[in-house]
Amino acid sequence: MSMDTDLDELRRDVRYLTDRIEILDCIAQHARGCDRHDVDLLTETYHSDGVDDHGTTETAGSDYAEWANSVHAATSLNHLHNVTTHRCEIDGDQAHAESYVLVTLLAPDAATATVMCGRYIDRLERRHGTWAIAHRTSTVELAFTADARLLKSEFFRSQGYIRGSRNCDDLSYERPLGSGSRDPERW
Repeated sequence: MSMDTDLDELRRDVRYLTDRIEILDCIAQHARGCDRHDVDLLTETYHSDGVDDHGTTETAGSDYAEWANSVHAATSLNHLHNVTTHRCEIDGDQAHAESYVLVTLLAPDAATATVMCGRYIDRLERRHGTWAIAHRTSTVELAFTADARLLKSEFFRSQGYIRGSRNCDDLSYERPLGSGSRDPERW
């Protein structure tokens, strides 16, 4: 191979890896935006004309954060979106991704938690150099309810674990971390 061929191949590889990381970052940002109820962070993950399909609910990407935050607030005390297996096919400025997700929702009484297992099936597009969701369809493949009473036990509470918050007061927003500028809520 010639030096030019090697360089072209290297450029393609770097572009592919950069695209994959940016796409995965977009999907992770969506999960974080949901869990922190961060409207700006969540809205950035969709193009302005993006669409989200959750069951029979179709929401414009620009309205998704408001819809998701209201549903989550009405049905749970807290929740976590965990993105696990992720695959992606990139074709120029368009990509199709499938990301497995585990969503755990703590009931308002903190006695039970529901785990929903499904997938995000996404079409993402790179526009003006930025990857974002053009269309998302969510599936639910499995769901179960578990006992969460441990969170109310005297032993657990005595451990002083920090509770996440559904806003920008969450410890993950503290910069620099460890500055002690926040007094986080504990269980």
